[in-house]
Amino acid sequence: MMDVMTAIRTRHSIRKYQTKQISRADLETIIEAGLRAPNAGGRQGSIIVGVHNAELTEKLGRLNVAKFDRSALLGSYVSDEQPSIIDDPAIKSGFYGAPSVCVIFEPEDFLYSVPDAFCCAENMTLAAKSLGISSCIIARGEETFDNTEGRKFLADWGIPEGYIARCFVLLGYIDGEEPSPKTLHEGRSKIIA
Repeated sequence: MMDVMTAIRTRHSIRKYQTKQISRADLETIIEAGLRAPNAGGRQGSIIVGVHNAELTEKLGRLNVAKFDRSALLGSYVSDEQPSIIDDPAIKSGFYGAPSVCVIFEPEDFLYSVPDAFCCAENMTLAAKSLGISSCIIARGEETFDNTEGRKFLADWGIPEGYIARCFVLLGYIDGEEPSPKTLHEGRSKIIA
């Protein structure tokens, strides 16, 4: 297994996936990494639903992008190597063909539910990288389930009242080559002694 700094330095947000499914054991390991993430007050309020079904993942990905307003991002740009829905309006799924996705739910009325969710997601992407699995964190959780079909998923999955989807972690194997190495912009850190 790779060390954590190597995982941090080499992971990329992947938006092109093979149809090959990840193993259930790897999915369980990735979910455990999310459940072990730092969380405000040690509350452990996160609920993670792992969707290990490419057909269902595709349905959720289409719901995720259904209300996406590209006009609010005019001038934004993500990548030529790994284009996003921001870059290419022809992309109709916010999950980019990933065969598995994890949905991270948090208590809606808890002040720190968003940071807690993204701590879970980051742990999960690093665990995935260490297992040789590609990943991407996607937002728009609230919008994905704010419709009749989305609410049915929540009911079928037994998500308690008062919980809301904050983000997703896409999981699968990259289709193509790894993106170019990331370069860090200068002047983004300081150490004060």
